[in-house]
Amino acid sequence: MKVLVVGAGFAGAVVAREIANLGIEVTVIDQRDHVAGNAYDYINEHGIRIHKYGPHIFHTSSEQAYNWVTQFGEWVEYRHKVKAQLDDGEYVTLPVNRETKEIVGEKNIVDTFYRPYTKKMWAKDIEELDPNILKRVPVRDDNNEYYFPNDKYNIMPKHGYTKVFQEIFDHPNIELKLLTPFKHGMPEKYDYTFNSMPIDVYYAHRFGRLPYRSLKFHHINIPMVKVLPVGTVNNTNDSPYTRTTEWKNFPEHGENPHWTTLTYEEPCDYSQNGYERYYPVKDVDGKNRELYEKYKAIPQEKMEFIGRCGMYVYIDMHQAINSSLAAVERFRKRFI
Repeated sequence: MKVLVVGAGFAGAVVAREIANLGIEVTVIDQRDHVAGNAYDYINEHGIRIHKYGPHIFHTSSEQAYNWVTQFGEWVEYRHKVKAQLDDGEYVTLPVNRETKEIVGEKNIVDTFYRPYTKKMWAKDIEELDPNILKRVPVRDDNNEYYFPNDKYNIMPKHGYTKVFQEIFDHPNIELKLLTPFKHGMPEKYDYTFNSMPIDVYYAHRFGRLPYRSLKFHHINIPMVKVLPVGTVNNTNDSPYTRTTEWKNFPEHGENPHWTTLTYEEPCDYSQNGYERYYPVKDVDGKNRELYEKYKAIPQEKMEFIGRCGMYVYIDMHQAINSSLAAVERFRKRFI
């Protein structure tokens, strides 16, 4: 058999490696010039590791996802902390803990942290969102400072995600082709295709476009040893930017004594950012999901859509791993 995998991010990489382990020849294509999808990182001119598409911290309680990813590369423990900067410049902890609640006042939590973020991130007022979203806003009664306190594993790759992906694709049954966009007709040369491209793009927007929010990343170098108290700081003001990351606050991300590098994020509609898709839009009435289901219902005997864009769902890295492992198991039961 020969299998085509469209996309060299987490979803595609997991599928490719597992299918290759079954003794099947796999071709992986990606329109970008690098592996790792949105987890791609690199070393900049100051020796500092940058995550090109925003910070990626691997956090999970899934033994399966943890065991799978730690086969590749070296990993170090990292407990992520996030602060928010108030109008007077003071830093407070997110998610909101007891100390933060005492500083801003419990009645001000939504207006301080979530209303401005919602407006920037989704271009909507908070009242336009499903009210159940606010019910899930975490407010702790202790002084916990960790962003993912309930996850068993909080790790980052010692030598970066790109190195991890290079190891994943290092298999004699895998052929990797970068700068290779998907073209119709390609699947005809293969026995099966796992496709992580946007499902509405594959079908030429037959039923309409699936909307996404996107992010513009602004990378800046500053001639200082350090600027921020933690890895990521969220804005609470009405600027167009949601958060800023200082990369040297992450382990194994560079030790330059003269320079530091920051990245600040600007949400926008994907049509304003070269149709780079990051977050499927969850509308209150569910019409976007209904549109996706119409695409999903189109019969496909030799193809399965995977990943965030293929399934029109926001998933973290560990969820992408588990989802792709499940896809491979379905394939194995059907064909092997």
